[in-house]
Amino acid sequence: MPADIRVSVIVPVRNGARHLGEGLTSVLEQTVRPDEVIVVDDGSTDRTLEVAARFPIRVLRTKGRGVSAARNSGIAASSG
Repeated sequence: MPADIRVSVIVPVRNGARHLGEGLTSVLEQTVRPDEVIVVDDGSTDRTLEVAARFPIRVLRTKGRGVSAARNSGIAASSG
């Protein structure tokens, strides 16, 4: 991949603790690792933040505005 291309992965999630770990593991084990992974927690009330904290990623928190707004927040905060 050319050096001037950055890859960002945005993961909007709300109450997704059950599957988040598996998803993040998959993202981080790809042949080409992303330059950054941003999880946007959209007002979760489960253990989503606890699961996300186990990974070398960035976490943003929003207040239940919906998946599109969460994704857009992640994109705005990304560098890729």
